Amino acid sequence: MKQPRAVISRRHFVTHVSALGALSTMGWPQLSHADDSKRKGKIRQGLCRGVFSGTKLDLDEQCREAARLGCVGIDLVGPETFSTLKKYGLIPTMVPGGSGIKKGINDPANHGEMLPKMTEALKAAAAAGAPNVIVLAGDRAGFTDAQSLDNCVTFLNQIKAQAEDLGVTLCMELLNSKVNHPGYVCDSTKWGVEVCRRVNSPRVKLLYDIYHMQIMEGDVIRTIRENIKFIGHFHTAGNPGRREFDDTQELNYTGICKAIAALDFQGVLSHEYTPTKDAIATLEKMLKICDV
Repeated sequence: MKQPRAVISRRHFVTHVSALGALSTMGWPQLSHADDSKRKGKIRQGLCRGVFSGTKLDLDEQCREAARLGCVGIDLVGPETFSTLKKYGLIPTMVPGGSGIKKGINDPANHGEMLPKMTEALKAAAAAGAPNVIVLAGDRAGFTDAQSLDNCVTFLNQIKAQAEDLGVTLCMELLNSKVNHPGYVCDSTKWGVEVCRRVNSPRVKLLYDIYHMQIMEGDVIRTIRENIKFIGHFHTAGNPGRREFDDTQELNYTGICKAIAALDFQGVLSHEYTPTKDAIATLEKMLKICDV
């Protein structure tokens, strides 16, 4: 679905890191400084800009609404947006790291290009008070899953010490290969957890996308409970359709969020759906559903 000009594509910034180094001197609020006074706070919530699809809101207006509704930050935004987020007490909750869905860290041919980009992203994230940098495993593209796993571990082992020193978590995203991203290798929790186990760093975790893992695995609450120590961030959307979630969908986000809150999760759950109705009213409703 083509997004309106005012909304930046969810994936546009995944490889957009060229200007991150310029942010190293910026002072940023920590996560606890964001305006979540309207929320209970058991689940800290953020969003991707696609939740404003169908509106004519510019970035400034989007940040205003996100802050007003109690969000802590915005995912997958590029450096040119950071000063606007800061103005509203928001932070970039997931910083682009330079890897891609098709061209990812499972291919050693990409490591030479991606390592310096990831290094730059980690430094900029630390300076900005951003908690996470996204990592994408990449397309299978002729590699076996075992080979891809080994190659991802090799890449992450080269950069984990820097992530640890800077206090920034590298989050490798789980995506479905059944509907949205055919060929993507990090398409099961088991595979992603095995990468994390082998790297063995508190700063290498998973971005658990609930929508994607419902398609691939189901059994969401049990899986989260059993693997929470390997999860650094969550994404939401309704299934089927990747729209807002309601009682026509097969995911019970109130129950899921109660389970996450009971595990004392300290990260952020960010909304990544595309609305079918009024975007602001929908966002407020989604935030309320997850405010357990």
